[in-house]
Amino acid sequence: MVGVGARSGAGAAEVLGLIGSALREAGLDGGAVGALATLEARAVEPGVVGAAARLGVPVRAFRSEELAGVPVPHPSGRALAATGTASVAEAAALRAAGPGAVLVVPKRRTRSVTCAVARSVAGWPDEVGPPNEDALAVRLLGRGHGYIAGEPGSSPTGSIPTRTIPTPTPHTTAAMDIHTHADAHDLRHHGDAEVRDEKLIDLAVNVRTNTPPEWLRERIAGSLTGLAAYPDGRVARAAVAERHDLPARRVLLTAGAAEAFVLLARALPARRPVVVHPQFTEPEAALRDAGHEVARVLLREEDGFRLDPAAVPEEADLVVIGNPTNPTSVLHPAEAIAALARPGRTLVVDEAFMDAVPGERESLAGRTDVPGLVVLRSLTKTWGLAGLRIGYVLAEPETIAALERVQPLWPVSTPALVAAEACMARAALAEAEEAAHRIGRERAHLLAGLAEFDEVRVVEAAEGPFVLVRIEGADAVRERLRGLGFAARRGDTFPGLDRNWLRLAVRDRATTNRFLQALDQALLMLG
Repeated sequence: MVGVGARSGAGAAEVLGLIGSALREAGLDGGAVGALATLEARAVEPGVVGAAARLGVPVRAFRSEELAGVPVPHPSGRALAATGTASVAEAAALRAAGPGAVLVVPKRRTRSVTCAVARSVAGWPDEVGPPNEDALAVRLLGRGHGYIAGEPGSSPTGSIPTRTIPTPTPHTTAAMDIHTHADAHDLRHHGDAEVRDEKLIDLAVNVRTNTPPEWLRERIAGSLTGLAAYPDGRVARAAVAERHDLPARRVLLTAGAAEAFVLLARALPARRPVVVHPQFTEPEAALRDAGHEVARVLLREEDGFRLDPAAVPEEADLVVIGNPTNPTSVLHPAEAIAALARPGRTLVVDEAFMDAVPGERESLAGRTDVPGLVVLRSLTKTWGLAGLRIGYVLAEPETIAALERVQPLWPVSTPALVAAEACMARAALAEAEEAAHRIGRERAHLLAGLAEFDEVRVVEAAEGPFVLVRIEGADAVRERLRGLGFAARRGDTFPGLDRNWLRLAVRDRATTNRFLQALDQALLMLG
């Protein structure tokens, strides 16, 4: 029995190459393989399915709880955190081989694949005695026999006898990607880096222009006379609670939504966190910094980057999703997101841009009937307070208490607290609603202009203050736009996107018209 672990995107050739090397290490050939064994969530990966078809063997899938109880000689903390199993390859091979199995070849790995070979004790009568009742008997080959990808004699295309069998159809809506190596995406890159050192017209940052408004600047300036006193967040906290019709114990004020992601990563004992991408990268970065192994669900362009709740693995105990999602600008139905809730699961919804949606339709803020729900809000975007850092968390009181325990003292400054209170007033909420409607009209103008370009493909379901576009060679287009005075947000730092994507902030019509002219010139210059 060959146990296999494979990340999303691993090809059949890579899986077969590693299996072939492991079999040769054990003095076996492909005809000795009875089945490939893996975690249930990995059983439909094309690389695993294709390798099984080439070998003419079935794929045996095991639930994570079935593999979690199998002792393995080479446990991995990352694998345990991501899958609940300390080594998918070793545990699956031993579990499939049955009671008393021996590990003929321990875990071997390439960049995207792991495998291990196990056999029943009956197959090795002269080498291994009856298994101990308290532990699996494990036979390991010498360290000198290990497989290292890329070494001479370790070809990834070893000769294995094959025959063809029907293969199952993998899920077509979203892909899983278990993060186990240095990532190609720069998760710490944000739009402000596009405009930091140059005088460019800013379409890279999603903060509303001409903000903060004068009345808010005056309120913030008035708070400066009280800077000698330590911040007291009780009034602002009560204002946020009243705005969402919640008790204050369900509210936590934070230094922007970004701080909330760090608190969640540090406070919650998540073993199998999942982030739905493409989306704001800070949640995954915070989880990784806190030592978590993060799994990804990648939404696809062909599905309009819309959420299919069935794509999120059942074993996930922490799920993070944005709504409307940055950078796709897709607004997911509230009930589709609520359907992700499970007993024992924390469901984090980043609603940093929800106040830019007229009526805040599809918001889950204020809901208390969704178990494990955590909603994050930011005042940065609509009110132009990126430099002040103010946001908040809405969650069950137990979750709020856990976050408070890891939050530093006085995390939100007095000016930020005054701003939060001011932005919860009825007049401010009415102003935000008017701005949301205006953004909708300006976004429609931008989309209409982009539709005139054959080279540009737009995510048409945009509902936020930005749009996502695909242009072949967008990285070069972006550089040309910079030369013409415009900054656009690169898309290749978002998991699930590549260098052919750009995110564009919605601006007033005059700015949009100038940008469309610059885009036309950039495309002409690039042929």
